[in-house]
Amino acid sequence: MRRLIAFVSRLPGRLLKQSALVTALGFCMLCGVLADDIAVSEQTFSCILDWAKIRGTYIKNVDPEKLKEAMRIFRDNGSDTEYPVGTILQLIPNEAMVKHPRGTFAKTNDWEFFALDVSAAGTKITDRGENVLEVFDMDASAAGTKMSDHPRGVTCLSCQQGGAKHDLVCEKGHGSPPIPLNDQQIAKIQAGDPRCANK
Repeated sequence: MRRLIAFVSRLPGRLLKQSALVTALGFCMLCGVLADDIAVSEQTFSCILDWAKIRGTYIKNVDPEKLKEAMRIFRDNGSDTEYPVGTILQLIPNEAMVKHPRGTFAKTNDWEFFALDVSAAGTKITDRGENVLEVFDMDASAAGTKMSDHPRGVTCLSCQQGGAKHDLVCEKGHGSPPIPLNDQQIAKIQAGDPRCANK
């Protein structure tokens, strides 16, 4: 009988320890999910010439391992592969796309699009989300490599959808129809990033 009483008296302590262990494990799993979440602010965007470049596109990720992975995917034109969370892709200084954790932006495969106003003073986010309109006027840029202050009325997603097999990332040979700029014109626009003036 004493053994039974001793066992029963220790039972609540064991249950409490197990409950604490389960709670701690759940908290650790939640922390892991939250750790994958990213905060994007105007300070996230800087002179694109400081970022890694593959072909004509600049790539950034604050995590060096994730940056390597993003660069490998882009370099190899990886199909049916998702970019790591936190990856930022930019072709021109005024537009960017940022990869968020799964389920953040379901319509855009978790990419958030950004319209940016850039100057020597820094970056101002003028629009962000799934329905951002392109800020780059292709016709004006083709003629004089100038940025337009007015959107063309086309969403970033509508162009990027052609790159569905490449995690909505377009490039020459896959994705949206080619933009009417050659590599030299694109390079001129990139080199003209006003945030790089002190470089």
